[in-house]
Amino acid sequence: MAHVGNGAAAEEEDCFEDAFDRIPSACQMDLQTAIQETQCALNLVLNNRFSQALDLLKPWWKHSMYHALGYSSILVMQATMTFDQKDIQTAMETIKQALQTCHRFRKRNSVVVSLSSLISKQSSLQEEEMHAELCYAECLLQKATLTFIQDENMISFIKGGIKIRTSYQIYKDCQNLLNISQDKAEQLNSFKQFEGGVKLGIGSFNLMLSLLPQKILRLLEFIGFSGNRGFGLSQLREGAASQSLRSIICVLTLLFYNTYVSLILGTGEGNLTEAEALLEPYQQKYP
Repeated sequence: MAHVGNGAAAEEEDCFEDAFDRIPSACQMDLQTAIQETQCALNLVLNNRFSQALDLLKPWWKHSMYHALGYSSILVMQATMTFDQKDIQTAMETIKQALQTCHRFRKRNSVVVSLSSLISKQSSLQEEEMHAELCYAECLLQKATLTFIQDENMISFIKGGIKIRTSYQIYKDCQNLLNISQDKAEQLNSFKQFEGGVKLGIGSFNLMLSLLPQKILRLLEFIGFSGNRGFGLSQLREGAASQSLRSIICVLTLLFYNTYVSLILGTGEGNLTEAEALLEPYQQKYP
C-alpha cells in the first residue's frame, strides 16, 4: 500500500510541474496569456531548462510581443555567453524579427513623441500598445548589445549607441505614461506588469549610468541621459517587490550590484543583508 501511495504522489507531483510550466494552447494569444506563458518560460530558464523554454515560446514568437521578447532574450543570452559567431548571427536575426513583431503592436503614431502628445492620446492608448513600447525598448537594448559584440568598430559603436538612446527615450516616455495612469495601474494586473517593466528599465539605466566617471556622465546628461544612483536603486527595489514578470530581473540586477559591482568599482560596500533578503524567496523556487 505504501508503494502505491508513493507512486500516486509522484504522479501528482509530475502533474503539478506540468501545470506550472505550461499553459494550454490557445487559438488566439491575448496579452494576459502571453505574459503568463512568458513567465512559465522564465521559470524554466531559471531552472536550467532552456530547450523547454524555447519550445514553449517558439509557436507564438512571431505573433506575440512577449513570446518574441522571451524567445529572443534566451538566444541573445546564449550568444553573449558563448561569443560564437553562429550564435551571434542567429540571435541577431531573431532579434530583428522580434522587433518587427513588437512594432506591429505599437501605435502607428508611437507614444514615443512628447509628454503633451501622451496626455492628449491617453484615452485612446490601448494596453497592448503600452506593452509593445516596453517590449520594443527591451529588444532594442538586446540588439545594441549584439551590435557591440558582433563587430567591434566605430560604426557599430555609434549604431549601438543610437539604439540605446532610443530605448532610453522609450522608457522615459513610458514612465511619464505610467505617472498619468496610476489609477489604472493599481487596478489591472497588466498595468502592474507594465509598471514592473518601466521600473526595471528606468532603474537599470540610472544605476548603470551613475557608475560612469563624472566627466562622461555630464556629457551623457547633455544629450538626455540621467544617472541618479539613489533613484535607480529605489526603482529596482520597487520593481523587485512588484511581483511582476520582471521582478526577478530587478532582483538579479540588485544582487549583481550589491555583491560584485559596488566592490569591484569601489563605489561602496556591498549590501549583503539586502542581497540575502532578495535571494531568500527564490532559493526554493529556483534551486
